[in-house]
Amino acid sequence: MRVRAILGLLGAAMVSLLCLGGSVLAAAAVPMAPGDEGISINVILLDQGQPTAENPKGTPIPGVRIIVEDATGTEIGNDVTNKKGVASVSVAEGGDYVVRLDTDTLPEGTELSDPDDVTNSVNVLGFDTTVQFPIGLAERTGTDIGTRILGLVLSGLKFGLIIALASLGLSLVFGTTGLTNFSHGELVTLGALLAYGFNAGLGLHVLIAAPLAVVAMAVVGYLQDAGFWSPLRRRGTGNIALMIVSIGLALFLRSLFQYVFGGDTKAYDRYVTQTPWTLGPLSITPKSFAIDVIAVVVLVLVSLAVARTRLGKATRAVADNPPLSASSGINVNAIISIVWIMGTALAGLSGVLLGLDQQVEFQMGFKILLLVFAAVTLGGLGTIWGAMAGSIVVGLLVELSTLIIPSELKYIGALLLLIVILLFRPQGLFGRAERVG
Repeated sequence: MRVRAILGLLGAAMVSLLCLGGSVLAAAAVPMAPGDEGISINVILLDQGQPTAENPKGTPIPGVRIIVEDATGTEIGNDVTNKKGVASVSVAEGGDYVVRLDTDTLPEGTELSDPDDVTNSVNVLGFDTTVQFPIGLAERTGTDIGTRILGLVLSGLKFGLIIALASLGLSLVFGTTGLTNFSHGELVTLGALLAYGFNAGLGLHVLIAAPLAVVAMAVVGYLQDAGFWSPLRRRGTGNIALMIVSIGLALFLRSLFQYVFGGDTKAYDRYVTQTPWTLGPLSITPKSFAIDVIAVVVLVLVSLAVARTRLGKATRAVADNPPLSASSGINVNAIISIVWIMGTALAGLSGVLLGLDQQVEFQMGFKILLLVFAAVTLGGLGTIWGAMAGSIVVGLLVELSTLIIPSELKYIGALLLLIVILLFRPQGLFGRAERVG
């Protein structure tokens, strides 16, 4: 009876926390128009003839009007590109649409690579679609390409560090529990949404909202283990069944985020645009530099904690052999709970930094989930060093691949690498080969 009472209190606490988070997000969200399913056609306008180290894919072009029409030629909506060169038009359902660029609104001196390429036909399949209009491609020079490569390396390192935070959390949970958590991407999203809610909904500065979101995610990590995963483990639920449960949880949370937050892409109210620091060929904004420093500091601190502290040694012992660890006096359940707290907080921090670097939307964690799995698998399942190394490789591969393939396909290279690793070295670069059966 006492156990049931405790679980009931934990469940009530979790519901209260979710209600609080929902209230914060609802306060920040823009009400959806009737018939708006949250599907968006996003247009990115970049002058690809003028790449910089900070914007290696091209300089954003703001103030350009984008019009979306359905298959009959009826205008569905229009938007104007923001300071990042992004415009977004919501559509009620999937189908065939035509995206048209109003050339009269292009800034003076900016021209399409193909003057006749002012429309783009797209087929929306029920989720957000991105469209680009080539601008300035014919003006590239060898120097521009060199600058672009340098910028892509910097961008890849930043993206890799953000992925590393999420990968480290996923690897810690897998190492101690054996759970392949497909809802980990939604934890990344929740961290970004909570930070946005604290920032836009409660009016807190981003520098205050971000730490609060990470703390809230740590609480979510404790509550979800105590009220959800721990009871399942005590019942002897197998890892396959737990994995399937995590898939269902991911679908539920993603739908909940879309319902509460909406389908539009939003940004924090600070640090949207900044003047970059320039040092020779290097150019980086203070925001990007801060993201890199925060990610590196956190990764180093967590690595040292796992390697040097008693808690870290106990965590590694539980990961290697839980029964033997329990017989030697280690509280296995407490260690697993702490790992869930750390892993969820790291996922939340990853989401906050990703939202700061890009923008916030309800499926941002889902979009990078396979990259997180690729990074963990590349480095070796259950190894924190491998997760970090794999993340850097994936981040660089994703960004540098845009040199030869369209940016819309840049994730393909990382997923192909995942397939190759599984075929030829399934234990990963730093993992141990294990005998099965």
